Amino acid sequence: MTASQIVGGPSPGDRISEAERGTRRDLAASYHLADLYGWSDLTASHISAKVPGEADAMLIASFPSFFDQVAASDLVKIDFDGKDLSGTDRPLNPAGVTIHGAVQRARPDVQCVIHTHSVAGMAVSALDCGLLPITQHTLLFYDNIGYHAYGGIADDLEEGQRIVRDLAQNQALVLRNHGLLVAGRSVPHAFKLMYYLEKSCQAQLAAMAAANGAEVVSLSPEVCRHAAEQYAGLVNFGEDDWPGHLQKLDELGSKFRN
Repeated sequence: MTASQIVGGPSPGDRISEAERGTRRDLAASYHLADLYGWSDLTASHISAKVPGEADAMLIASFPSFFDQVAASDLVKIDFDGKDLSGTDRPLNPAGVTIHGAVQRARPDVQCVIHTHSVAGMAVSALDCGLLPITQHTLLFYDNIGYHAYGGIADDLEEGQRIVRDLAQNQALVLRNHGLLVAGRSVPHAFKLMYYLEKSCQAQLAAMAAANGAEVVSLSPEVCRHAAEQYAGLVNFGEDDWPGHLQKLDELGSKFRN
């Protein structure tokens, strides 16, 4: 399957619900924020969100698109197999359809999936130890993160199913020798998950480098479980920050709302 064989997007004059408009705005904003925080990778990697009130439908950026150029109206609507639901002719990244379609179908509790190729994420994905429970941020993912062995570019359905298997019911996945993925209950929730995961990777790399062979201090399983339970009780995790994120983008003159 090539990028030109997968198309989708809103047709001119399509009536879009207010719920979809809001999701389009938030999803486009997440692309711009990911670029702002240094998580983008030219036209590679991707973010998706389910369309509220529509079964088997998600939004994702067309290919190729730089993250800071994605607009709400440009997002394409497809089903989880990559079928065009809107009647336009916008190509998509096959790996994006494979990864996001598989996870979005398998996880009814998930609304947004973010996949990145950041430097810190790729570096930790190549460490045998994986993500270590050494900072408060990492405890959000204690017993809540999976690991996926690298099997090549994710452009086939079997790879999508392997990713689903390794993600299981976790909120995060380390794709070995590749990057990171988070699955959130909303766009704001998924964005903050990735923000914490990225911070965790950066802090771990900094600690390991600074230790210069000394042992990095890890926290006890009891403390890790306690903190993880505390995080699980934060019902507005992500949503509370979101208005500030949108204001920041507006002040920067971002065109995500277009």
